[in-house]
This record gives sequence, C-alpha cells and structure tokens, in this order.
Amino acid sequence: MWLDRLSGQSTPSNSPLPTQQRSNSPAPRRSSHLAPNNVSRPSYGPRASSIGLGSRRNNSTTSLNLPQLPNGSSLRQEITIPADVEDPLDALERLLGRRKDTVAGTQENGDGTARVRKIEDPDADIDFGGLTLDSFARDEAQAEWQDLRRSTAQTVEEYEAEKNKFQDLHKSILACDDVLKSVQNSLTSFQKDLGAVSAEIETLQSRSTAMNTRLENRKVVENLLGPAIEEVTISPEVVSTISEGPIDSSWVGALEELDKRSMAKHGKSADSNILATSDIRPLLDDLNNKAIERIRDYFVSQIKALRSPNVNAQIIQQQSFIRYKEMYGFLARHHPVLGEEIGQAYINTMRWYYLSNFTRYKQALERIPLFTVDKNDAIGADQAAHRANKPSQPPHDALAIGRRPDVLKQSNQAALPSHVAEDSKQTHYLETPFLHLNLALIDNATTEYSFLANFFSPAINFQTISRQFSAIFSPIFSLGHSFTKSLIEETDDCLGILLCVRLNQHFAFELQRRKIPVADGYINGTNMLLWPRFQLAMDVHAESIKRATAAISTRGAVSALGLSSAADAASKHSTAPHMLTQRFGQFLHGILLLSRDAGDDEPVGNSLARLRGEFEAFLTKIGKGFGSAGERKKERFLANNYSLILTIVGDIGGKLAGDVRENFEGLKDAVGGT
Repeated sequence: MWLDRLSGQSTPSNSPLPTQQRSNSPAPRRSSHLAPNNVSRPSYGPRASSIGLGSRRNNSTTSLNLPQLPNGSSLRQEITIPADVEDPLDALERLLGRRKDTVAGTQENGDGTARVRKIEDPDADIDFGGLTLDSFARDEAQAEWQDLRRSTAQTVEEYEAEKNKFQDLHKSILACDDVLKSVQNSLTSFQKDLGAVSAEIETLQSRSTAMNTRLENRKVVENLLGPAIEEVTISPEVVSTISEGPIDSSWVGALEELDKRSMAKHGKSADSNILATSDIRPLLDDLNNKAIERIRDYFVSQIKALRSPNVNAQIIQQQSFIRYKEMYGFLARHHPVLGEEIGQAYINTMRWYYLSNFTRYKQALERIPLFTVDKNDAIGADQAAHRANKPSQPPHDALAIGRRPDVLKQSNQAALPSHVAEDSKQTHYLETPFLHLNLALIDNATTEYSFLANFFSPAINFQTISRQFSAIFSPIFSLGHSFTKSLIEETDDCLGILLCVRLNQHFAFELQRRKIPVADGYINGTNMLLWPRFQLAMDVHAESIKRATAAISTRGAVSALGLSSAADAASKHSTAPHMLTQRFGQFLHGILLLSRDAGDDEPVGNSLARLRGEFEAFLTKIGKGFGSAGERKKERFLANNYSLILTIVGDIGGKLAGDVRENFEGLKDAVGGT
C-alpha cells in the first residue's frame, strides 16, 4: 500500500538513502541530483582529541591513571557537567544550524533516520479531492520531494556559507585539544609534585614530633639541673669586677652575686658526690678572699679619712659607709674576726673624733660671758652691798624671769657655731651655753646611733650596737656632765638651774621621739646634777630671808629693809608692801612660770614651801613692830603684801601656782583683806 511505501522512505538527515528501486507508486520515476537518495549531511573525520564530545551526554568523567602516593592515597580527577550547562551535542547542532525536523511531517528516529508521520486516526475519512488513489498518492509524493529538494538545497547553501566558520571552529577545537593536553600534562606534573610534597610533609611531621619529644625531655632536664647549675656558676664579669673593678654600686652588685653563690656552696657542702661543687669550691674561696681583702682596704682608708683635720664625719658616713653597708655585712659573715676589728677601729676613731671636737666646742662655750648670780643676789640680801661687790657686771635682775623662758619655746634650734661662741661679747645666763652644748650633743648622738643601727645591723644585734655607741659617746657624755657641773656649782641662779632642768626634759622628749634610747643615761645623769643644785640655791634664798628676819630684832625693821636712816622716821609706820615682798613676788613668778607643767614628784614644791614659810615669818615679824596700838595698820600692811603677791602670780597656770594662790588668799582673808 502507499502507506507502506511512505514508511519505507527515510529522511535525508543522517541515514543513507535507499537503493535505486522502483517503487510501487503509480507515479513515474524521477531522476535528479537533488533527490533524497543523493543528499547527505557533510561528514567530519574523527577528532584527534582523546576526549570525545559525544561519548556521554549528561555526565562526563575523566579518570587519570596515576601512581599511588607513598602514604597510600591517590588523586582522582572527575569532571561533572553541572545541570545548568547546555549539552555539548545540542550546542554543536545550534552552532551548525542543523534542524531536527528536516522534512515537514517527519521525525527523526533514535538512529538518525527519518520516519513517516503516522496518521493519528486511521478510521477517519480522507478527502481525496475527486482524485484517484494513485493521483492522490503521486501528488503527495511530489509535494514531499519538492519540499525535500528545497531543504537540501538550502542546507548545501548554508554549508557553503558557513564553511569558513566551520574551519575556524575546527581549528579552535584542535587548539583546545592542545591546551587540554598541556593542562593534562601540568596536572600530571602537579600531581607528582603534590605527591612529593605530601611525602616531605609526612617526613617533616615525623621529624617535628621527634624534635618536640626531645625538647620536652630537655626542658625537664633543664628544670632539674638549671637551679643547681645556677647556684654554683659565676660569670666572668662578676669575677673581673670583684678582682679589678672600682668599688661602686656595680661592685656591690657583683659582691651580692658572689655572696649568693657562696651561701649555695655552703648549703651543698654535704653533697660531696657533686663533682661540679667540688671543682668550683676553690675558685669561690679565692674570690671570697679577694673580696674580703678589698673590703678591708676600703674601710681602712675611709676610717683614716675620718682622722683628717676639719673633716665632716657625717658626709663620710653617708657617702662611704652607708652606701656600701652590704660590704660590711659580707665581711662580717665570711670573716667575723676581721669584721669585728674593722668595727673596733671605727669605734676608736669616732670616739677620738667626737671627743676632740666636743672638747674644742666646750672651750669655745666657756668663753661666753655669763652673769654671776651668787648669795648676794638672794631675796633677803642687802642690795647696797650687792652693787658694791659687782661694779663691772652689766646691770641685771637675777630674780626676774624676763624673756629667759624663750629658749624653751624655740623649735628646731641649731647649736651655736664654735667661732661665734668664741667671738661673743654679749653676756648671757648659764642656760645659754648649757642649751648649745646639749643641742650639739643630742644631734650628734642621734646621728651616730642611727648610723650604727643602719650600718652594722643585721650583722650584729642591737645590744651590741648599744655597747658600741656607749663606747663612742661615754667620754662625750662625761664631758657634758663636767660642763654642766662647771656651770652650776658656783651659782645660786635658781631660775637658770630650773631652766636647765626644763631644757633637759625637753631633750629627753626629743630623744624619745627620735627613738634613741642609748642617751637616757646621760639625761638622767644631768638631772641628778641639776636638781640637788637647785635645792641648794633655793635654800640660799630661804636662808637670806631667814637672816633678814633675824636682823629685824637687832637693827630694826627699817634697817632690814635696806633703807637709809633719813627715811627711817617716814617709813617706820608705813603700811605699803615691803621691798622684799616685791623681790619675793618676782622670784616666785619665775619659779611658778617654769613649773606650770611640773609633776608632783619634783622637788620644786618642797623648796618653794620652805621659801614661802620663811617669807611669811618675815612679814609676821615686821607686823609685830607696829605694836598693840597699830593692830589695824599691821593687818593692812600684811594684806597689802599678800595682795601684791597675788597680783604678781595671778595670771600663771598650773597646779603649783594654784596652790600658792590659794595659800596667800587664805592669809589675806585671815587678816581681813578685801
């Protein structure tokens, strides 16, 4: 049937055309060079590339047969076309301009041959258009061949038009093949290099593991041996500095390093099995001996410098001794006998230094002119005789305190220089040289004790330091006591002696503040000199009043007052305060002013009570001179004298002053005073 003939025909796309056989069609045969049997697509030779484009359509993998790496791993390169990438065959067909449906109404088979479109409904009625079956089939075949010729002619024309393009494409494909070959070679070489690098990495990793293990082991050994080696080794710099370097701060640092090594050596002396300790011990001993020798020479030279004339010992102590006190500590630990000898040499030198300087200072203070206060300046002494006995002395009132207490109010006082004391022409009271000598003594004692405690400790204990201080300052303390004794042994200046007592108490408080307990013996010894002499001077005043009282009965009250005979008549029955009352009041004012903070254990109260009793007896005896007819004048006389005393001492504070005022107020009230 004609349907069978149509199905036997093939499309001119890819399959070969059928042989020249006459068909069963009633249409006459036609011969043409454009017939479908002669039309075929241009064929291309096989590509030289090892990679086929049509091997697979969806997934392309290229496996390289590579040698296995030394570590057992292998590299495999697989190229997978992503889902969003166009199929290579489709891309080629699109570039070549090939149509899938070459003839209208036909479709390609899977092998590229054309197949006739089948009628969808075989039972449908066909409109032959009034033609016979043979005519109808001939017309259909003729129309199809015409379409085929037109399509084939168009394909050839397109090929001719795109020939150059296909040639360029072929060259590009060949160039791509060359590039891919070079890439493949590069990848192969890279894979080999990568395998070699991997092997080297494994080698380095194994070596690194071994090195880490050795490092940890060495750290453990270093932690164990490091401290032991450090304790017994001495650097060449330390040896050179100790042996030949100048003595300065770096030398002291090297000495401390040597001392540390020496202590470590003595601590490990029992470990006789340590060979390094045995080897280093002679070297350490020699270096220690060298250091001891240099320390001895240094301190001997500095001690000699202290004996130079007009040298300031405090400067040498601070710059040459305190600065290098670690050197003496090293000497005392490694050579105690030599350290003790150096200390004794220093003690002897400083004792000579202080004694010579304080002796010169004492002599300078002795040249200061002093007021002479003796029994002629007592309260009850005859003033006319006093003026006759001291014609060359500047006028002064030995019983008035005046501005003398100002020496107690001055803070941060400095001792009077020797040359100023020697050239002084102004007359002073005894408390002035006492003050300056003790100021110098206390300041130097403080400096020396602080130096000893700082320089010799902790090499020696504080008991030994106290003994060293006493060995240095005992002659100076004795000199101070002898100077104080020379000032007070010939004087009856009670106010001056009491001022010295208060100054001595001030020195005691200052020493306590400075924490210098070693001078307490000197302070106590000075008090033992001053208090007895004060009591003796108070007794002189009391005896003078007692003698004045006794003189009233023989010479009369007016003579006892020291008045001239021309005034006897006018003064015999006067109720004005007695002149002795004025002198007593001034003296009492000075004693009470210096005793505002006095304690109950001081002898001032007892001495003042005796003096007050003698004064009251004196006034009572004078009052008896008014007789029975002058009882009223007697009371007025006594009241006036008591009132004068209260006026003089009325503004003084303190317990002792309060007791004195209370006593005189009672006496005044007893005689009817208002």
